[in-house]
Amino acid sequence: MATAQSHTQPGAPTSIEPVLVSIPAAWFLMGSASGQDCERPVHRVWIDAFLLAATQITNAEYERFANSTASDPPPFRQDQNFNHPRQPVTGVSWFDADRYCQWLASQTGRPYRLPTEAEWERAARGDLDQNDFPWGNHPPQSLPDYAARWQTGPEPVARYASNAFGLYNLCDNVHEWCSDWYDPNYYAVSSERNPRGPELRSEIGQRKSSRGGSWRHHVKVSRCSARSSIPPGFHYADYGFRVACDV
Repeated sequence: MATAQSHTQPGAPTSIEPVLVSIPAAWFLMGSASGQDCERPVHRVWIDAFLLAATQITNAEYERFANSTASDPPPFRQDQNFNHPRQPVTGVSWFDADRYCQWLASQTGRPYRLPTEAEWERAARGDLDQNDFPWGNHPPQSLPDYAARWQTGPEPVARYASNAFGLYNLCDNVHEWCSDWYDPNYYAVSSERNPRGPELRSEIGQRKSSRGGSWRHHVKVSRCSARSSIPPGFHYADYGFRVACDV
C-alpha cells in the first residue's frame, strides 16, 4: 500500500517527496541456485519493514534537487531520448544519487537513503519467493508490448502494471544504485538479518552494487536476483536509482 505522500500518479509528484510504498518485514530466500555465481548460495534473510519509492527517481524530481543545490544537471539532460520529465533520471553516479538522498532527508527530516541489495530484492520479489521475476516465472517476452518498448532509451515510469507491493519498473528500464559495496562472494558470509554488504576492502575492488534491468540490454528485464556493479563515480545512460526510507 502506498503511503499518503501524494494523490498524483507515481512519478509525477506535486510535493518534494516521492510516493512511498510500505514493504513489510519478512524472511525471504535471497539469491538463485540457477543464476550467476555471485547469486549463490541461496540464503535466508530477514528484512525489517521499510519504505521504498514506487518509481525510479524521475527527471522532474531530480531537477528540483539540482536547482535547489546548484548541482550539475544530469549529463543527458539535452538529449530528447532521455529528458522527458517522467523518464527516470539517467547518467547519475552513485555519489549523485547519495547526495540526492541526503538533500531529500535534509528537506523533509526523514531518513532517506539508497536501498540495500537485500531490501531491493525483497521488494522486487514481493511474496513470490524464488520466482525469477516480480510477476512470477513467465519470460520477459510475455510482457505487454515487450517488443516495442525501450527502443531508444528508458520509458516514462509507471506506464505498466506494478508488482504485488505497488512498485513500478522493478527489473526493467534502468539499473538502480544500491547502498552496498559489491563483493561477488558476499553471500557466503552475509549477515542473516538486514545485511548491508561488505566493508570496503581493496581486495574486493571499489564497485557499488546495482539491481534491475536496462533498456540497453538485449533482454531488457532482469531477474529479481540478478546482481550488477560499476565504480561509484561512473555516469552511464542506463543507470538511475530509487530511494528508500526507514520506517
